[in-house]
Parts: sequence; C-alpha cells; structure tokens
Amino acid sequence: MNYADLDSSGPQRLRIAMIASECVPFAKTGGLADVMGSLPKTLKAMGHDVLVVMPKYGCIDVVKHNLHRFYSQMGVWMGDREEWCAVDTTRMDGDVPVYFIESLKFFGRSGLYHDAELNDYPDNAQRFAFLTRAALQLCHDTRFDADIVHAHDWQTALAAAYLKVWHWNDAVLGKAASVLTIHNIGYQGVYPAEHINYLGLQWGNFTPEKLEDHGNINFLKGGIVYADLVNTVSPTYAEETRTPEFAHGLAPYLNDKGADYLGILNGIDYTEWDPATDPLIPARYSRHDMRGKAICKEALQRRFGLDIDPEVPIVGVISRFAEQKGLDILAACIEEIITDMPVQFVILGSGDLTLEDFYGDLAWSYPGQVGTFIGYSNELAHWIEAGSDFFIMPSRYEPCGLNQIYSLRYGTLPIVRNTGGLADTVEQYDERVGSGTGFKFTTLSPRAIYYVVGWAVSTWYDRRSHIGKMRRKGMIQDFSWEESARAYLRAYRQAIENKQQLT
Repeated sequence: MNYADLDSSGPQRLRIAMIASECVPFAKTGGLADVMGSLPKTLKAMGHDVLVVMPKYGCIDVVKHNLHRFYSQMGVWMGDREEWCAVDTTRMDGDVPVYFIESLKFFGRSGLYHDAELNDYPDNAQRFAFLTRAALQLCHDTRFDADIVHAHDWQTALAAAYLKVWHWNDAVLGKAASVLTIHNIGYQGVYPAEHINYLGLQWGNFTPEKLEDHGNINFLKGGIVYADLVNTVSPTYAEETRTPEFAHGLAPYLNDKGADYLGILNGIDYTEWDPATDPLIPARYSRHDMRGKAICKEALQRRFGLDIDPEVPIVGVISRFAEQKGLDILAACIEEIITDMPVQFVILGSGDLTLEDFYGDLAWSYPGQVGTFIGYSNELAHWIEAGSDFFIMPSRYEPCGLNQIYSLRYGTLPIVRNTGGLADTVEQYDERVGSGTGFKFTTLSPRAIYYVVGWAVSTWYDRRSHIGKMRRKGMIQDFSWEESARAYLRAYRQAIENKQQLT
C-alpha cells in the first residue's frame, strides 16, 4: 500500500519532532510506548519527515538495537546551569531516526520513572525537563526546522512552554507549532515550586493561569496552557476529561482549549497483533479458519496448569495492578465468580503488591481453574489473547486501551467498563439478535462485574452461535494506524494555523 495516498488532508510534507519518555522496542511501561513505536513509522510511510527523541535508559540494549554515537557532547542550558550529555542514534525498523539523550546522571538507571520498590525518583522533575530541553537543543543544533513538535504526557509537556518562552524567535524552531498528547491525565508531573529555577521558565509564568498548581508546578497543566493544540487518545476520553470527575483538576484548562482539544483514537500494529501471522502463538488462525484458536486454548490451559476442557470458557487478564485498572474491584468478586460459574481465569500482571499477593495466591486456592503469572511476558500476552475466550478490563477510566482491540482481532470477546476508549472500540452485545463485539457495563462495583461476567458465561453456554457471530464481527474491525495518522495530520495542520495566528 502506498501510504502517501492515504493522506487526504493535503500534499504538504511536514517535519515532525516527537519527544517522549518511552518507545517500543527500546523501553516500555505502557501504551505510550506502543504509540511511539507505530505512529512515527506510519507518518513516515505517508511521506512526512519524522524523528523521535527519548532518554537512553540503562535498561536499553545498545547492541541489540544498534545504537551508535551521534554527538559526543552536547551542552544544554537549563534555567540556572548548563548540563552536558551525549546523543546516540539508531533507526526504528531501519526507517525512522531515533535519538537517545545519554546522561548517566539522569538516565543511567534500570527504571524509567521509579526504583524496584516503585518509589518515584526524587529528581524526576529535573530528569524530564532536561530531556525536553535536550530534545529541542538537538533539533536546533541539527537544523531540524520542525513544523510540529509533538510532546507526549507530562514528561515532555513543557516542550510547548519552551517553544513559546525560549524559542519564539529562534531561526530553527521559531515557526514550530506544538501538539501535546495526553495519554493518561491521572499522571501530571506535579513538583515543588523550587524547580522553577532549574526549568528556566521564569517566575512570571508561575501563575494559576499557567504553570502553578496549588503552590506547586504542574508539568501537564503548563503543557496544556502553552500548546497550540492538545489531544487525548480517544473521543470519549476527550469528553470525559472535560468534566471534573475524570480530569483530575484540569477540566477548566481543557475546556478553555475549545475546539483545540480533541480525541484521536489510538491505532494498533497488526503486523504484531494478528493471529493469522503471529509467530509467538502455538497455532495460527483467522476468521475463515478458527481451528488454530482451539489449539491455542488447549496450550494455554496446559501452560497455566488449568483443567484441559475446550467447553469451559477462559477469561483473560493482562494488566498493570494499578488503581486505574479496577483490578481491586475484580478481586472483590472473582472468588464468587469462580465458585458460582463454570469458568477459568488466566491472569498476567504486576504492580500493587497487595494485588500481586492476592492474584498470585488465587492460583493456589483454585487449582485447575485459575492460572497466574506475576510479572510481564510479551509471549504470554500473545498466548492469552489467542487462547482466551473472553478478556476483562474493569477500568475506572481508560484513555484508549489496547488489549481490548487486540482481543477483537484474536476473536476473544472483551468484557469492559463503558468508559473512554473501551466505549469507543467495543460494541455492546445485543442478546436479541446476537450482534455486537463484546460485553459492556457502566457501574464500577463487584456486583456489576459479577453480573456482566455471568452474562458472558451464560452466552457462551446458552447462545454459542452468538459467540461465533460476535467473534467474526470483532475480527474484521480495523483499528490500524493509518486512520489515526490521518487524524493526527489534520490536528497538526490545525496547530500550525493556530501558531500562525499568534505571529
């Protein structure tokens, strides 16, 4: 396919600099990394000039990813001192250039944001302000005169502020418009006001209308205020975050953006997540020939020590054990589900230590019916998507979500809360005619989860033809990156127009 033909929003070739704290395949903790591993490549394939800048963490495999030295030294002026770093580079999939800011002081650690005990690094404000300034300095020094500087989440949100405060008349970056993507508004980067000197954004900007937040500096708020356009990663989440319930204090500033705050649904990479071509699963299959899914189910049951029975449905879980994901609410009813219903669970995840203990012990308490792996394994994630019959995501909020989209392609029916991107990507089952692609519930409570799982399980046993019909419909859904990239290009051009109106 010639992706250049897909860009119907205009022939202009854009120069786009993306700054992010993580990117697949180099470093990942969540969906942000998946977006960074796909969106730049799609935009590049559409004919645009794209580069990515991220930290060189200690966990990155330099040999595997063929990193090599680009700059031995680069000076970066912060507000009250000059910092020095090196820059390495490689090409993502041999195509998109990725630059790594090397600073042992800030990034020579195994963790991205916190230590092994999940304690945030105390210098995170300095670490990611420095990353952002270094990325802009790299663009300046290499004469990459970006049309768009695209920042992601709180870690790089201040790029929008730096462009307006420091680079407004820069010969290289002066024309660059800023776009800020909020992947999760629950994380905002709130730090003591004393960091303003290091950030170099001037005390005159430390006001409630700009950077100040109850006496602290708020990175994400500052990015929202200064950005030429802000988006989040699904239309429903964009609407939710205009309300106090979901916006964690930032609803007024998002509403102030008006039409310059919008939702663009994430895509997924079907070259990695497609059961017809997936090299990691025990057997391949498609909607035209589902026999491989039965093989994957039996293999999953064996691997997790479950009873081998093709007639018992498996509910899969792949998740961070964090408050956002609602796994504590599932924990309050899962034993009742296991006791009352002929169903199996396969659980892959880590995070909250109390939940790790609970779900880890669950496999010992219910042998043959529950299997658990505490941690993360990409291979196991593929096995669970392929071998499960249902996939549950009881999220308190979900900006986009990716696993429910993977599940659809693998013929694994999602059971999701009707929020954010889950609402946008899963069509509610209609028991009268067997239509839909999954099971949605609204009230987040143990009772609601119990009943929606019961609804799915009863459909499995009593209306099996509906399961097949929903699987086939789910597997033909297309959430590839091309449509999302076209939406980002429209957003970029809107940001450029906004920037031009200010100059």
